[in-house]
Amino acid sequence: MNAPLYNAEILRLAASIPYHERLTAPMATAERRSPICGSRVTVDVDMGADGRVAAVGLLVRACALGQASSSLLASSIVGRTPAELAAARDAITAWLARTGEAPDWPGMDVFAPALDYTARHPSIRLAFEAAAEAAEAAANTASGHAEVSVTAPASAAAGTDV
Repeated sequence: MNAPLYNAEILRLAASIPYHERLTAPMATAERRSPICGSRVTVDVDMGADGRVAAVGLLVRACALGQASSSLLASSIVGRTPAELAAARDAITAWLARTGEAPDWPGMDVFAPALDYTARHPSIRLAFEAAAEAAEAAANTASGHAEVSVTAPASAAAGTDV
């Protein structure tokens, strides 16, 4: 691809992550880690009575791509259902693998230059994987704190970094 992988928009997003602070007592928390680069994204969620994300907090320790993806997630997560977050996660995974259309999530086209860099895909997926898991756990938890911590499977890390 002709566009640079780390373009100005990626760097702008990486530097401006909304909700970049953990929630004090979230209904659920999920963390995802990329085994390739060690990037980590932790997502806390509170769900409203309507079953939609009411509050979100993030702790992002990731490369610029992981930070930019977290920024896009955080910008549009409030008001989403667990099913919508799972669908976004699945669509992003399929798009990056070139087995699906571009995901219907605002701003994701900024990652088009990364399609050829499969070693970078896990970092792009981290925030959406953690958010989908946290939202599902929160929806399944009437009260208290549910925590999920998962490392991206090695098979997801296949590919070469160019």
